[in-house]
Amino acid sequence: MVKFSNTKMFFNGLPTALYIHVPFCVRKCPYCDFISYPYNESDARHYINGLRREMELRDGGQYDKRWHLSTVFIGGGTPTCLSNVMLLEIIALIKNHFNLLPGVEFTVEANPGTVDTGKLNALRRAGVNRLSLGAQACTETTLSTLGRIHTHRQTVAAVRQAREAGFSNINLDLIFEVPGQTLTEWQCCLEQVVALQPEHVSAYGLQLEEGTPLKESVDSGKLVPCAEDTGLAMYRKAIEILKAVGLEQYEISNFARPGRQCRHNLIYWYNEGYLGLGPAAHSYVGGKRMANESGLAEYNSKLRDGKIPVAWTEQITPEIDIFETVFLGLRMNCGLDLDRFKRRFGAELDHFYPGVMNALIDKRFLEQRGNHLRLTADGLAVANAVMSEFAPS
Repeated sequence: MVKFSNTKMFFNGLPTALYIHVPFCVRKCPYCDFISYPYNESDARHYINGLRREMELRDGGQYDKRWHLSTVFIGGGTPTCLSNVMLLEIIALIKNHFNLLPGVEFTVEANPGTVDTGKLNALRRAGVNRLSLGAQACTETTLSTLGRIHTHRQTVAAVRQAREAGFSNINLDLIFEVPGQTLTEWQCCLEQVVALQPEHVSAYGLQLEEGTPLKESVDSGKLVPCAEDTGLAMYRKAIEILKAVGLEQYEISNFARPGRQCRHNLIYWYNEGYLGLGPAAHSYVGGKRMANESGLAEYNSKLRDGKIPVAWTEQITPEIDIFETVFLGLRMNCGLDLDRFKRRFGAELDHFYPGVMNALIDKRFLEQRGNHLRLTADGLAVANAVMSEFAPS
C-alpha cells in the first residue's frame, strides 16, 4: 500500500510539487502529442531567460520563498538535450526561488541517447536524486517505429553510467501495443529491463493520438495496429514479470520497489496541488487549473511585457474536484482512500454518488478493503467504464 508519510503536500497552505517543462527534443517522436520543439541553442537560451523571468514575476506575489518543495520534476520534451551548463542553470534557478525540503525527490527525465557520464555526474552533484530514462523498447525495429534516437545498448549504458554517478533511484519508461510488436518481443524486452534492476518501471499502452505521424501511418494502412487482446496480454505479462522481481504495481501503469513510488506523480494521483513553470506547463493551485502559453514566442512575449505567461485559467467546481479525486484514486492499486475523501469533501462517497459504489461492488468491478475502495481484476479490464459511472452528469 502506498504511504504518503514522507511527503508533505502543503506547506503554509501552498502545494509542494514543482514541475518544470523543457520544451525541446533532438527530434520529435511520431507518437508524441506533447508540446516540444527541435532543439537549438538560441531558442534554449531564450527559454531559460524566460524561465528566470517567470520565477521572478511569481516571486512578486504568492509564489515567493513560502513555496517549500517536497518534489521537483524536470520533464519535457527532453531536458537532457540541453547542455550541462543550461541544465545546471535551471537547477540553480529552482534553488534560488524555492526552498527544498529535507528529503526532496528531485527527478530529471532523460533520453538514453542524450546522456553521458559527464552529464549524469553533473546532475547528481547538483542534487538530482531520481532519473527517469525513456527506454520505451528494446528492439531496433520497435524503437524505429517509435522514432526513438537511441538504441537499447545506449539504455544499458545510461543505466550503468547513472549508477556510477550515484543514482540509486532510476525509472525506465516502456511502451507496449506498438504496431508490429509481438507478445514474445514484449516479454523479452521486460526480461532485459528487469535485468537492469531499476527501482521503478512505467509501462504505458501506446495511444494513437490524432494528428501524430504514427496515427496517420496506421490510418493509411502503412502500419497495422496491435490487436486489442494482444495489448491486454502484454499488460498482464508486464504485471506478472515485474511483480516477480519485486516491482509491485501501485498505479495502473506504474511499478516500484518498496518505498520507491514516484512521490511527484502520487501528488497528481491524490489530486493535490502543484505548480508548473515553462511553456505549456500546467498548474493546480487554490482550486484553479492554469496552463502557460505553449508557443515559445507567446510565452516570451508575455514575460517581456511583465505578465505571468498564463494562457487560460479554469476554476474547478466541487463536482469536477470530487470526480477527479475518485478517478485518480481508483487508478492506484491501493485505491481511493475513503477516509481521506471524507476529510477533504466533508461527506462520504455515497453521499455524492448514491448507490453507485455498492452497485459496482455487486458487479465485482470494485472492492472495499478497509478504508480503501479499489478496482478488482475485472474492474481493471474495464477501468474507463467503471470510472465513467462517477462522471458529472
